[in-house]
Amino acid sequence: MSESKLKSGKKAPARCEWAVDPLNAVYHDKEWGKPVHDDNILFEFLTLEGAQAGLSWLTVLKKREAYRQAFAGFDPKKVAKFDKKKEAALLKNEGIVRNRLKISSTVTNAKCFLEVQKEFGSFDKYIWSFVGGRPIAKRRKTSREIPATSPESDAMSKDLKKRGFRFVGTTICYAFMQACGLVDDHTDQCRFSVAKRKRK
Repeated sequence: MSESKLKSGKKAPARCEWAVDPLNAVYHDKEWGKPVHDDNILFEFLTLEGAQAGLSWLTVLKKREAYRQAFAGFDPKKVAKFDKKKEAALLKNEGIVRNRLKISSTVTNAKCFLEVQKEFGSFDKYIWSFVGGRPIAKRRKTSREIPATSPESDAMSKDLKKRGFRFVGTTICYAFMQACGLVDDHTDQCRFSVAKRKRK
């Protein structure tokens, strides 16, 4: 049976155009665009979005559980303690993206993440400051209207880089903002769109 229909024969709930694959559809419905305020989950998405660079999000989603196991449940305190021997072992882990720079950057980012927590009390408080503490929600008729970057992702990227983070270009930061609900980019056709939620 196709993704577009339910077992009853009725059409499946409308989603954003990119959420066609079943795994993407579940992720879209349960996580994408929903505000995240848990520091460990924020570190998880920061790691996964960096790992996605040059790849598809679906590829990373398929490796998500392997990433959880490889990177200590995305606990930044534990990841920050990874040494070169541990990084070398991760390069042999077929369950994750075996890219030396991406693996080492995750360890570096964990250390930087802890420094941000010390300064601001939580990474959540720091990262949400880029959007004034509340999600940016705009009407998007189609996915073609969704930008790859924004002034907020530009500012986030610049500040993260200044703090020593790696794999945090503005495009990666915008994808991170979408994933963690700092920006809501569900299109009008989607049942999770801003317009549909306002009508409820």
